[in-house]
Amino acid sequence: MKLFSLLLRPISARHICSSSSPSTSQSAIVNEIVNILDTVSPIESALEPLVPFLSPKLIPFIIQETPNPQLGFRFFIWATNHKRLLSKVSYNLVINMLLESNGFDLYWRTLEELKEAGVSVTSYAFAVLFSGYAKAGACEKALESFGKMKEFDCQPHVFVYNTVLHVVLRKQVFLLALAVYNQMLKSNCMPTRYTFCILIHGLCKSGQTQYALKMFDEMMKRGISPNRITYTIVISGLCQANRADDAHRLFIKMKKSGCSPDFVAYNALLNGFCKLGRVDEAFALLRSFEKDDFKLGLRGYSSLIDGLFRTKRYNDAYAWFRKMSEVNVEPDVVLYTVMIRGLSEAGKVKDAVKLMDEMNERGLVPDTYCYNAVIKGFCDAGLLNQARSLQLEILKRDSFPNTCTYTILICGMCRNGLVREAQQIFNEMEKVGCFPSIVTFNALIDGLCKAGELEKANLLFYKMEIGRNPSVFLRLSQGANRVFDSASLKTMVEQYCESGLVLKAYKILMQLSDNGNVPDIITHNILINGFCRAGNIHGAFKLFKELEVKGLSADSVTYGTLINGLQRVGREEDAFIVFDQMAKNGCTPSMSVYKCLMTWSCRRSKVTLAFTLWLKYLRGISGREDKAMEAIEEHFEKGELEKAVRGLLEMDFNSNEFNLAPYTIWLIGLCQIGQVGEALKIFYILKEYEVIVTPPSCVKLIHGLCKRGKLDLAIDVFLYTLKNGFKLMPRVCNYLLKSLLLSEYEKHHAYYLLSRMESLGYDLDSYLYGTTKSLLSDPWNTREMESVSPTHLDEFLICTKNRKHVYEILGAAVVPSG
Repeated sequence: MKLFSLLLRPISARHICSSSSPSTSQSAIVNEIVNILDTVSPIESALEPLVPFLSPKLIPFIIQETPNPQLGFRFFIWATNHKRLLSKVSYNLVINMLLESNGFDLYWRTLEELKEAGVSVTSYAFAVLFSGYAKAGACEKALESFGKMKEFDCQPHVFVYNTVLHVVLRKQVFLLALAVYNQMLKSNCMPTRYTFCILIHGLCKSGQTQYALKMFDEMMKRGISPNRITYTIVISGLCQANRADDAHRLFIKMKKSGCSPDFVAYNALLNGFCKLGRVDEAFALLRSFEKDDFKLGLRGYSSLIDGLFRTKRYNDAYAWFRKMSEVNVEPDVVLYTVMIRGLSEAGKVKDAVKLMDEMNERGLVPDTYCYNAVIKGFCDAGLLNQARSLQLEILKRDSFPNTCTYTILICGMCRNGLVREAQQIFNEMEKVGCFPSIVTFNALIDGLCKAGELEKANLLFYKMEIGRNPSVFLRLSQGANRVFDSASLKTMVEQYCESGLVLKAYKILMQLSDNGNVPDIITHNILINGFCRAGNIHGAFKLFKELEVKGLSADSVTYGTLINGLQRVGREEDAFIVFDQMAKNGCTPSMSVYKCLMTWSCRRSKVTLAFTLWLKYLRGISGREDKAMEAIEEHFEKGELEKAVRGLLEMDFNSNEFNLAPYTIWLIGLCQIGQVGEALKIFYILKEYEVIVTPPSCVKLIHGLCKRGKLDLAIDVFLYTLKNGFKLMPRVCNYLLKSLLLSEYEKHHAYYLLSRMESLGYDLDSYLYGTTKSLLSDPWNTREMESVSPTHLDEFLICTKNRKHVYEILGAAVVPSG
């Protein structure tokens, strides 16, 4: 986000030169002071009588007129004792002087001389030093200087703390930033709005949105009202964290407070909704923004087009791209990258390549991101040779494949089972000076696990963990003040800050972040899943227990993987213990965790438990009406399955949160325990609500109905699959056909089904088993089929004899539609 750079943009020394020259009387003052600097020592006492004649505008002129830069520094440090003489112009002039040859050394020499002479030094004099080091990219030197302030008996002012916070957060060492902030409060230095802006922006940029919101709340509690910049920073941060609804609520609050949003806030909100695929809402927002005279620019177009691609509305995306030229908005490299990525993900790689040619015609050079988008498109289409060729082409065009390029290729190779080739590409990376990222490691470890190469995956995990500095973890984990998790690390950092050892804290945190690619929770989840798939639950739990030691928190995927692994080896009770532990550890079970438990419960003939689990999940979702939930639970308890399922469907559709998975799990579970009639109720209710029933559900129903001799109903389900274009596996088709052919009254229906299957693309010669063919009349595929094939499906259903009695097994009058 470019917004925050506006807050901290230094004023160039050119501004000084362009300022109006001092008047005659002011020039006399300037000359007199320059003379004092040249001839008097110490200068401080001689300068004090001239304070009433000085102004902030004159300070930079005096510094520039002084030939000896060290005397210029000393004059500036003296001037910082008088607040009314401070200005950004002189501040930035001194920063530029520091960046010149020996500038920092001369400044430090000046400070040391003042200390020996017993002259007080203000915190503002140190602030300029921190800013100079930050501009030079020497963050460690800046923090070292901050630590030395105590030696000069100098108490940091809020401006100093703000400068240090900015330096630390530029390096995204947010843990140290929070420690510095706490030290600031303990020293009774009150934070300003600017302090909070720095913290909130830095935390949002580091992905620590929750901390940023806490800072926002703390700012409000301290009676500091947010301004346009503060609101915009938080709105952008929330959107980056995929919390568009929260961002929109804050946007409305911002407008009500009297702060008018600027184009940054408008674009951030549009982008937030588009990133989540909520494009229609983004367009509705755009219409409301236009009432505020907001004009859609390049950034807005890019967001909307990206959102349209995310929702697979390719034609709309392309139309909006072409519409830009009508309103004279020229696309840039970023927008072309969005287009190229969108087309590549849609499988239209040729069109993506054409767009790259169009870029060149417009004088825009495709960057590595553009090439990566096309390479990914080739990989997704299984065109790995073309992907490799394009990677080599990047080198010819004076670009360079980055870590993302190699990661895309490694993912593509692993997905296509070419794990050895993926390893070769991985080894190739470091040879060309391109270091693998954590995503690269995760992709290859996942590929190795899926290929059954668990030992190699474990070795790669170990290599990743050791990184480039294996001593850091060992050093921190030993001794009396051991660091074994994020809480103890936070305590250690705060203790160092309180002792003035800010630089030491910074170095440790930077060593940890630079320590190669420390395995994150995704890496651990991949390896835990690999152990579980291999049946090595002990290995999975060993990794799980190490998470806390490494300062990582298990997420819903971690717990879900362990639960599934335990269920695989028959440890159902332990799986539910882990499930209960999730909530105690503050981790809310996701839908996939509930689905996993429900599926395994059904496999163990515990369908009632599967129903109960889903109701428990729904209870935890906001927006569900308590009365409706109570009514559904009551229907389940009374065994009124049809009413309960209808109630759930109504609630799902009303809340726009329908999910087919639980209904599928229940339907299959009921079939597995022999309650096919109950399962059929769910089938017909879903049909009534125009919900597509999955092929696996249909297979289970057909098998269960045939087994119980309910062939008419089995035919009805099979015809449903044909009508919806499902192509079932040979086993269930042959089972149904043989059941019909062996029935004296249903035999002729088999020929009708064969006719329908053939017309829908079934290759009957290869599809039918020999035992099925042996039951067919000769020639089975012509005369018999034609003689029993009705013109329409309805005619077939009418000619089926006495079907009404079959539905009596359902208890209630559930009549199939059509």
